[in-house]
Amino acid sequence: MLSRNVKSRAAAPRLNGALAAAALCALTAGCATGPNANPQDPLEPMNRAIFTVNDKVDTYVAQPLAKGYQYVTPEPARIAVTNFFANFSDVGNFANNVLQGKGVAAAETLMRVAINTVLGIGGLIDIATAAGIPRHSQDLGLTLGYYGVPAGPYLVLPLFGPSSVRDGIGLAGSFYLDPAHYFDPAWRNTMFGINVINVRANMLGATDLLSQAALDKYAFVRDAYTQRRQYLLGDGDDALPTYDDDEEPAPAEPATPATPAPAPGMAK
Repeated sequence: MLSRNVKSRAAAPRLNGALAAAALCALTAGCATGPNANPQDPLEPMNRAIFTVNDKVDTYVAQPLAKGYQYVTPEPARIAVTNFFANFSDVGNFANNVLQGKGVAAAETLMRVAINTVLGIGGLIDIATAAGIPRHSQDLGLTLGYYGVPAGPYLVLPLFGPSSVRDGIGLAGSFYLDPAHYFDPAWRNTMFGINVINVRANMLGATDLLSQAALDKYAFVRDAYTQRRQYLLGDGDDALPTYDDDEEPAPAEPATPATPAPAPGMAK
């Protein structure tokens, strides 16, 4: 499936329509749930159907394009393209860090944009990371969560993939924080297409690993997404969930008494 971080102005009307339909479905309880439904995923039947369509589009359209792009494009050029769009995304990161009142993160992100744009040839070279200035990734979904807006039901958006009601609303608003939104439509749509293919090419290895590791790909993606978002809301300070919480802690081993040092003049 295509990366949810790719922002398309041309797709905004379809995204808003999908969000409206999902919200209506949730409010009216019109979407059936199974007897063992995950409480975070009450719309699972609808989500699984969208996930299946997304997976088919990814398999038969996105992956072949990404593999062809990876084959004909040298790695240094792909890295430059990735850096260019990451520099654009730092503009949104800066805005969301400001909205969350994170002054240090906002200042560092602004420095990243300035350094990479001026010294990095428009962002093609990521000089800021090499200089030790970290990236503080944020989005409107995380900003809403920072102020206590609940995530709401898990959603799978057409083409955009895993999300939630809160994150979907944030995604729609993020279009206006993307500098490419204000470009001429021809340039904007061309950049969108390049970004989609480049991001998908960067994820080819992860897709192969997912196919081999997950018995239920849908459930694996859902759980990974929700846990990752919870982790990011804690600024990465909270440990990721473990599965041994019910285990009794191992008893501490008794301390070994220290051997006293021999008195001066005594034989060892």
